Parts: sequence; C-alpha cells; structure tokens
Amino acid sequence: MLSIFDAFNRESSHRVCGSSFQRREFLRVGVGGFGLFGLAELLRAEATVGIRSSNKAIINVHLDGGPPQMDMIDLKPGAPEEIRGEFQGVATKIPGFQICELMPRMAAMADKFAFIRSLVGSDGQHNAFQCQSGFAEKELKAIGGRPAMGSVVAKLLGSPKDQAPSFVDLMQGRPQVRNSARPGFLGPTYQPFRPDISHMFERILEEGMKKELAALGERHEVALELNAELSMGRLGGRTELLASLDHVRRELDGSGMMNAIDQFTQQALGILTSGRLADALDLNREDPRVVAKFSPLGNADAYRSTTSESPMSARKFLLARRLIEAGVRCVSISISDFDTHSLNFPRLRHLLPLVDHGLTALVEDLSERGMLDDVTIIAWGEFGRTPRVNLKNGGRDHWPQVGPAIMAGGGMKVGQVIGATDRTASVATARPVSYQDVFATLYHNLGIDALNLTLEDPRGRPQRLLEDAEVIHELV
Repeated sequence: MLSIFDAFNRESSHRVCGSSFQRREFLRVGVGGFGLFGLAELLRAEATVGIRSSNKAIINVHLDGGPPQMDMIDLKPGAPEEIRGEFQGVATKIPGFQICELMPRMAAMADKFAFIRSLVGSDGQHNAFQCQSGFAEKELKAIGGRPAMGSVVAKLLGSPKDQAPSFVDLMQGRPQVRNSARPGFLGPTYQPFRPDISHMFERILEEGMKKELAALGERHEVALELNAELSMGRLGGRTELLASLDHVRRELDGSGMMNAIDQFTQQALGILTSGRLADALDLNREDPRVVAKFSPLGNADAYRSTTSESPMSARKFLLARRLIEAGVRCVSISISDFDTHSLNFPRLRHLLPLVDHGLTALVEDLSERGMLDDVTIIAWGEFGRTPRVNLKNGGRDHWPQVGPAIMAGGGMKVGQVIGATDRTASVATARPVSYQDVFATLYHNLGIDALNLTLEDPRGRPQRLLEDAEVIHELV
C-alpha cells in the first residue's frame, strides 16, 4: 500500500528530484503491493514490448455474488410462481423483449445495450477471477495462473509515457473478489493499481468474510488507513537515495542502462505524483450536476442487507469514466451483494435500481462526451442463480449452468438480445456464449487479436490469450 498526495484543497509548491509539483493531501492509492520501484520495473518492461497508443478502453462491472438471470433480463412469466418470482416485466425499446420492472431506465434505453441471456461455462467459484480473465482460477496455477485482462492490456497497450496506469481495480465485494484481478504468469510487474475507496463506498464484511480476508495476508485488509508518516518529501528522498546508491555503478556503466533506470524511476514517481490519477478519484472536481446524475435516491421500501452497498455506490460508474478520461485503459468495479441465498426479492428491490441507474447514467454520460464508441462496458457475475426459489429463506442459490451479461458501447451492434434459456431459465437452449467469447469480443474492441496472439510464460513457452473462444459475431 502506498499513499500519495491528492489535490483536494490545499496547494503549495514542493520540490522532488529537481521538479516541482502541487502539494497533495494524502490519498490512499495502492499499487498492488509492489511499491514505487516495482512500478518502475513495470514501466521498464512495458517499454521493451511492441506498445502502441490507443483510446479504446474497458469498464468491467462485477455484480458480486452472482446475479439472478430470471429476475433481471430473462423473466419467465409463464413459469410456476416458485420459479418466476415476484417481479413483473416491463416492455423495452427492443420489440417483444421485457426486463425486470425494477430496471425502467434500462428498458427505456434498451437500444443502447446488448443482453446476453445464455452465458455458460462458469467455473462455479465465488470470486471474480473468471470475469477478469475468462479462465478458471486453477488454469496454469503452477506458473502463477492466467493473467487478468487488465494486466494483459497493461503489457500490450501501456506506454512508458502514460501518466496514468493502464489497469485500475476498484473492486470491493467479498475477499476473494477483491483478490481476483491478478497478473498471473505475467508477474507482479503488471499488477493493477488498487486505490482504497473504502472511505467513499462502505462495504461491510460478514465475520466469516473477515476471517477469509485475514487469511489472504496483510495486503488485503478490511480497511486500509492513511499513512500519515509517508510525506512527499520522504518519497522524494527515497528516489534521491536510490540515485546516490547507484552513483558509482552509473559511472562504470558505459551502456547508459543506469540512466535508463533512473528515467523509469522518475516516470514511476511521475505517475504517482502527477495528480492525474488522484484527481480522477476526487469527485469534488466533477461538475456537481454530473455527480447528481450518478446519485440515485434509492428505494426507501427496499431491504438493504448488511453486505449490500448504499445507492451512492452508483458513483463508482462515474469514477470509472473519470479514470478512463485520465488515460486508464481498463477499470474494474463491483456492486454488492447479489449472493441472495435469503430474502432474494427484498434485496433485489434495493440492488437492481442501483445497477439500473449506474449503467444507464454511464452510457448516457459516455455518449454525451463522445466516448461511447471507444469504451466497452460489460456487467456480469460469477454465475447465475437457481431457477427455483429456496422456500425456507426466500432466496436463490448458486447456479453455474447459465447466467446473464449486459454489454454496451465499444461501437458494438447493440439493441439486441443474444441467446435463450428453457422455460425455467435453467439451461441455455440457443446461442450459448462463454466467458472467453466475451473476452474475445472485449479484446477485439481494443484492437487485440486474442485468438492468435500469444504471451511468453516464465518457462519461455507461448501462451495464447484465449484457448477456446470466438468473437460474438452478432456484436461486431
């Protein structure tokens, strides 16, 4: 965890390594545990690969816990009551297609979305790893596992000149979700930046989750605190110390490599102190009228579980847009808590309007800014939920057989429904779409041929980005 200054109010000039910058009030900006000089390593590695500039970006929305397909976009009004549930359908802009009554904004904007009702191939694990990489967590585990898409994007599309990191992970959720965006066999060089947003969006953990989180180690604390002792002067002092320790080696180095290392170290420091990342995370710098568009009132009659977020978590979608504007190429956010083993319907009365508001506000905002064709949005979860309601607790349990996904932007052919399930939303009966198919499409929208491109693993062997996938042809 590394803390840097954030420009919220006070500004004065300081000097670090011979350059001036604005004094920043401390903001928690984590760098995945690898610190300043680990980031320098990241930048050095990026410069050695074929990197090109791109304005394309991905916003990956994880519906933490497993969203219920039949209560969102695959309603079954003709099914028995214990399957169809309590919600009514509402007509959308797509002829003959209805979605849940709790998502009226999306119904009115259905022509801006693509609805996948036949997402298959879930590994059944209660984390976001498959939604980050397309693969099961066990894949290539002996050499570090498969890398998250954001880590791949950082390697392929990042630039040493970028003043913002390529990959920012804002996921909260259950402990295993928080630890899902991993670089895998690419190594810690390509870890995502993990800003601490717990002061902005509270996500209370159950006692069992706290124990699970503690078992992951100190880099995954429940609440990360400000480091008041690490001042900008000390940060600059560390860089100066590194330079002084390398002085003799630099004099002996005829290749100029040490000067190159200094350059990358300065660049790493530049990302952390330029203010661009910190400013993007500061909603006080956004037009209040725009912030208001991402601030739903919430449903006073809905039930909010202890692990569900407040309506203000819709502002995570705004943070994602601001990060993309700042130069980030892949942003992951999460909305909790769809793990509705009990009280499924009361909890969804709180959650679905939140998702409805956040996604539609994001699409509208990107469209108004001329960014929608460049930014692809995917909203999905680790699996769907059981067709039959658990009568004992009024909940729906885990259902890996099929789940929902919602996509938008990226210049895709939206305003359509892809796939179908049987009369109880139990299995896909038409056009099954796998997690890897979705990733093939996301990569395609970034200009990356994931079906043929390979990355070298630590053993020197080529690994394809995807193994068994095809681009969703209906969308491109």
